[in-house]
Amino acid sequence: MPFLGQDWRSPGWSWIKTEDGWKRFEYFNHKLGDNLNELSLEELDNDKENVFVGDVCEVAAKKRKKDFFNNNTKSQFLFQERWIYVQKESTRERHGYCTLGEAFNRLDFSSAIQDVRRFDYVVKLLQLIAKSQLTSLSGAAQKNYFNVLEKIVRKVLDDHQNPRLVKALLQDLSSTLCILIREVGKSVLIGNINIWVCRLETILNWQQQLNNLQIPKQVSNGMTLSDLPLHMQSNILYKFSDACDIINLGEATPTLHMLSEDRQLWKKLCKFHFAEKQFCRHLIMSEKGHVDWKLMFFTLQKYYPQREQYGDTLQFCKHCSILFWNDSGHPCTANDPDSCLTPVSPQHFIDLFKF
Repeated sequence: MPFLGQDWRSPGWSWIKTEDGWKRFEYFNHKLGDNLNELSLEELDNDKENVFVGDVCEVAAKKRKKDFFNNNTKSQFLFQERWIYVQKESTRERHGYCTLGEAFNRLDFSSAIQDVRRFDYVVKLLQLIAKSQLTSLSGAAQKNYFNVLEKIVRKVLDDHQNPRLVKALLQDLSSTLCILIREVGKSVLIGNINIWVCRLETILNWQQQLNNLQIPKQVSNGMTLSDLPLHMQSNILYKFSDACDIINLGEATPTLHMLSEDRQLWKKLCKFHFAEKQFCRHLIMSEKGHVDWKLMFFTLQKYYPQREQYGDTLQFCKHCSILFWNDSGHPCTANDPDSCLTPVSPQHFIDLFKF
C-alpha cells in the first residue's frame, strides 16, 4: 500500500529534537494558542517576539541537556518489540532494508537478560558483535549496546551468576576498543574519540569489579549437593555441556573431583561437541592404553568450534521473514507455521544482516 503524505508543495511542520524524541516546533505556547481568538492583531505582534525568544531559549536548554546525555552511555534507546520484519531489499511496498543495529535496537534484549534461559544467548551475541560488528552499529545502536552491557554487568555483580561469561565478553570488547582507539583514522568510527576512551575506561572498571567479586558462602541447614547419592551427583555432571563448569564443580569436594575425572563423562562430552571423524585425527592414548578423553576434548577444542547450546533462542520464520522471540509468536500467514521456523544462533543472527 503506498504511503499517503502531505502535498509535496507544503512546507510541512518544523521539528526539534529533544530528550524525549522529535517534537513539533511551535512558536507560541499552549496558553497563547488557546486564547488566540481573543487577542487582537496588534497584541499578537507585540507578544510574538517575546514568545519566540522564550521558546528559542527553551530549545537551547533542551539541546544542551540532550548533548549531555549524548556523551553518556546511559541514554535509553531501548524498545519493547518482540518481533521484527527482516527486510533485505527495497520493494514497491517497503523502502530500505533492516540493519543489524536496527534489529538490535528494536528487539527486547534488555528484558531478555533477565531470563535465565536467554542470558547466555545475549552475552554470546554481544561478544560476537564486539569482535567484528561494533563499528557497523549506528550511534543509537552503540548506546543501546552499552546500555544492555551495563545491565548485564550489574546483574552479575548482584546475583553472582555467570561471571566467567561476562569476563570473556569484556575481555574481547576491551581488546577491540584498544585497537580502534590506537588505529583511529584508519577505520570509520562513529562518535567522538573521547567517548570511546570513556567507554574503554568504563569497561576496565567493570573488569576490575568482576575480578574483585567475592561470592559469599551460603550457609544452609537443608540438604546440599554433597548429601545426594553418588549416582545422582554423577547424573548432574552428565547434564553439563561446558567443560569449565565440570572442572569448577569438581574442585568443590573430593567426591565431585573423583566424579569429574570419569572417562565416560568426557567421552560423552567429546561426542556432544565434535564429530566422529575429528576423533581419528587427534586420537590421544594414555599410558594404560586407553583413550584419554579429557585430554582429547581440550585438544579438539583448539582446532574445531564447540557445539552451542542455549535454553532459548530467537526464531526466524522463512515464510514471513520475521525474527521473533520464541514465546512471543508472530503474525504468520503460512498454513503450517511451525514448519517454517528456524532457530537462530548468535552467529546466524549476525549473518542475517550481511548483504
